[in-house]
Amino acid sequence: MMRLRSLRLGLSQLRFFRLSPASRDQVMDQLQACSGEDQVLEVVGRHKAKLSVGHVGCAMDRLWHLQKKRPEHLRTIDQVRAHPQFLTLCVLAENKISQMDDDMVVDVLYDAHRLGVESHDSLIQQLVTEAWNRLDRVEMPALSKFTVSLIGQHHYHSTLMGEITEIVRQKLHLINDVRVLSTLMSTVSALASPRLQDALSKKASILLDSMDVNQYNNPRRVVQFMRYSKHMDRELLEKCNRLLLLNVERMHVQDLFLISGLYQGLQFNNCDFRLASRQRLLELVDASSDPLSFAKLFALLGPMADQETRERLENMALLLADELSGQQALTVAETLEELNCRNPQLISKFASVLHKHLDHYRPMEVARVTHILTELHYQSPAFYNRLRNIMLQFLQTSVYPYEVTALMRVLSRLPSPRLDDAALARVEAVLPQCNLSDLNNHAQSIAKLLRYDPTYLHHAPSRYVSLLQSLIRCGHERLGHADRLGLLVEELRYMTGEWFEEMLLEESVAACRRLADQIAPGNMADMAVFLTRSTYLSPHLLDRIAEVTLENIQQIHYSSMYAILVPFSLLNYDTPLVDEMFNACIQHLTPHISSFDPHLLVLLAHLLAMADYFPKEIIKEIFTVNFLGKLDSQLETLSDTLNWRIRQRLMELNRAVCLECPEHQVPWFHDRYCRQQQRRGNVSYMSSRPIQQQILKILGEVLGGIDCARVAVVTPYFYTVDFEFVLDRQGQPVPYSVPSQLQMGEEGKVQWMSDATEDGAELPPGPQRIALDFLGPKSFCKNSRHIKADVLLKKRHLEILGYHVIQIPHYEWNSMELSTHDAWQQYLKKKIFPDSP
Repeated sequence: MMRLRSLRLGLSQLRFFRLSPASRDQVMDQLQACSGEDQVLEVVGRHKAKLSVGHVGCAMDRLWHLQKKRPEHLRTIDQVRAHPQFLTLCVLAENKISQMDDDMVVDVLYDAHRLGVESHDSLIQQLVTEAWNRLDRVEMPALSKFTVSLIGQHHYHSTLMGEITEIVRQKLHLINDVRVLSTLMSTVSALASPRLQDALSKKASILLDSMDVNQYNNPRRVVQFMRYSKHMDRELLEKCNRLLLLNVERMHVQDLFLISGLYQGLQFNNCDFRLASRQRLLELVDASSDPLSFAKLFALLGPMADQETRERLENMALLLADELSGQQALTVAETLEELNCRNPQLISKFASVLHKHLDHYRPMEVARVTHILTELHYQSPAFYNRLRNIMLQFLQTSVYPYEVTALMRVLSRLPSPRLDDAALARVEAVLPQCNLSDLNNHAQSIAKLLRYDPTYLHHAPSRYVSLLQSLIRCGHERLGHADRLGLLVEELRYMTGEWFEEMLLEESVAACRRLADQIAPGNMADMAVFLTRSTYLSPHLLDRIAEVTLENIQQIHYSSMYAILVPFSLLNYDTPLVDEMFNACIQHLTPHISSFDPHLLVLLAHLLAMADYFPKEIIKEIFTVNFLGKLDSQLETLSDTLNWRIRQRLMELNRAVCLECPEHQVPWFHDRYCRQQQRRGNVSYMSSRPIQQQILKILGEVLGGIDCARVAVVTPYFYTVDFEFVLDRQGQPVPYSVPSQLQMGEEGKVQWMSDATEDGAELPPGPQRIALDFLGPKSFCKNSRHIKADVLLKKRHLEILGYHVIQIPHYEWNSMELSTHDAWQQYLKKKIFPDSP
């Protein structure tokens, strides 16, 4: 009994000893109690001789924790790094690396990176090496934190990141924390194979369903993964968007800026997110008076703001201009260009700010500055001359094809763009490394140099011709060596311009046909965009797209249907297989029409109408008050160009439905809109058009008088036809009772009148109203005489309105057979009076 009591007493004394103040780690308590960075570093300085590895880790963590709590623009990382005891802490950390456990190695590396310690610093290098040596036993949460530090040091494609990617592949089934997974997804995105990308997306979709919806950084990192890896999973993207939408009202400007940039890179234009972010940004205007927040706020809100808010933002930009960093000033200036700003005071102010930072900009940034100022019509020969000299210096030393391409493109836009032989030699040296898009940009730049160089006739053979020949050779070689369709169409999708059409279009289509067996759901949209933009009719490629679409219809996201269907509709390609594909696509997307963004559903319905499909469910959805109200709200957030395009397509859809589907009882409500557009377009439409003038003169002779024809006639539902005339029951021309809207001026030239907008009086039974249109090259597919759908749609509608439509293709009117006045006259007679001898 005595021994038992003695044992209990000993245990009590031991417990007291452990809990006594003298036994506690006072240094650790002091570090954890610090409320400022200076206090932490003072503790380090006082006790540096006896700091343990735990103290060092705690000090590092405390410093970053205190910084992290502050908004980004209020952080004092530079001051912390300049503190004399911070170097002491870093030296102590480096000396104790071998004593750190695995998690601490990663934590200290992460904290040091966040506190701005340079990648070449020995502490960072030693920590990375130590973590690499322990890589096989590092737990997944620590591994995800490790990769964040590596990405911050630009180890995107390093051997170490490759090993980490393999570990992620092997241990993916062990990851059950969406934060860990999403971090790893965003950091290994550059090295993940297609199979691993699919596995990561599926795992993320599962884990996102069970996460705390307030943790919006998790779906944001998943979106980052899709953006960086170019692995588009529409269902996963929409799931992430729904989670992000739930948190918009809690987000800061920096969050919205990052997410909007990712969406833009993914070409994901979600109406609900744009409207929610605009509302949140309006709430944050007053709180965004620091340079960093304001620059991002201006870039996001400016294009979506009404005129009053935009003026307020411009006034704030003027006040804050001198406080902006070089990058922030560039961000605001780019937005001013996007807004087509014409405020001379604001433009001049930002030009001076950009000039102040010019020596610190890299080549691509100087190219951006030059582009912005030319687009804003800034006038300063001295500034442009300095920009030109800086870019020429960069051009002669750069080894990156994308930099050389950007510099050449901007240099060619400047006054006196002549380049010396050394600069052109540098361009020629990088051509073999350029992709097709870069080659096309070089060709356009050289065309501008030739146009503006007054010494062209003397120097072209030696300076430019060999460069153009190299461009063509490199383009043909790249197309000839292409063996992966996905990469090829990614380069081709935005190719435009005369040089491409004349030199590479046929070869590009041939290369795509050679690789047509690789057409799959993942690259069909890019292929469709290429065919749409080039307006090249390739039955082989279109049939292959239709086959793959039908085979994989259930795996294709409904929102992808628009891009896939556009070339079939636009190019007027219709076969039984295509008809089957259209019906399958309509059936597949119809259950989801309420999920479409309003503007996309309008575009989809319009292209279906051009192809003569009018799904009742889609038409009914669009022409409701609720839908049109939501569309109006969305249009307020879109650029002026896209806004106009959507309104125009809605008008055209409204017209098509009224004329072709009266059973839907959709009213014509675009009369006012069309009259406004007509007033804006009168000047351009009525300008001098030589071929139409020539046709009118001969048409007057064929009809027996110029008063028998009217010009630029606006029909009911606001189609414009080049010429209109009337034939009576006997097929004879009928003079109009009012003077012709077109008169002959000096030297027989046609005078186009701006009031030729009336559709004419109703005709009595018997006479026939004729619409005659000249069809230019844009009315046909690029490589054939196959007429496009919009021309056929117009003809169809004019016939519904009671017209007999005569079309004059450019290749007939301008042919060798019609090279005399008499031949043209006979041609028109046969068109108008086919039964006459």
